[in-house]
Amino acid sequence: MLKIHPQHVPYLPLVSVPFTTSTEETFTIWMKSLILSGKGCTVFDSNGRIVYRVDNYNRKYCDEVYLMDSTGKVLFTIRRKKFRLIKYWEGFRTFSGRVNDEDKNPGFEVRKSCRISRCDSICEVIVRLHGDQPCQHYRIESCPGKSTFKIVDKLGRLITEVKRKQSKSGVSLGEDVLTMVVEPHIDHSLVMGLVVVYSLINGTM
Repeated sequence: MLKIHPQHVPYLPLVSVPFTTSTEETFTIWMKSLILSGKGCTVFDSNGRIVYRVDNYNRKYCDEVYLMDSTGKVLFTIRRKKFRLIKYWEGFRTFSGRVNDEDKNPGFEVRKSCRISRCDSICEVIVRLHGDQPCQHYRIESCPGKSTFKIVDKLGRLITEVKRKQSKSGVSLGEDVLTMVVEPHIDHSLVMGLVVVYSLINGTM
């Protein structure tokens, strides 16, 4: 039986990790919650340690979910909003790691795009930075007939790619086991927040 994270590593405690590194980082996303019968996902780093998790407690299509680190500290509170016929998602960065202790302004906003494209699905992303820095614009793109999607900046430069994970021998694991590659100097927690929203929009979480 293939393991989700096949590399053998000694026992390592659950630890908080820096959210930005100077090198490319690879993560394994298991679209399962650690809570029995729960909905969500569990994210491992390249050493097999749990770094992020989402636990929805057997509720699918939630209007509010929490992206947490391995210790249960809340990093983003993600809420589904609706304005007339338009549905969108907002992510609020938390201060202390506790529920209801968050920035009053969303750190990012995601909504599906209505424009025609070669991609099967496009989501427009606005990231609001601190202080007087201008907003950053990104896109989440998926291709027809593939489980792969990617996050690119407004110039089309790759930020993150997510695709079905393969073993070292080239065997594809289950559809709920994914590999996420994040480019250098990118906030992993922010990227993971966007991946969570994309999964909620597509009903895979």
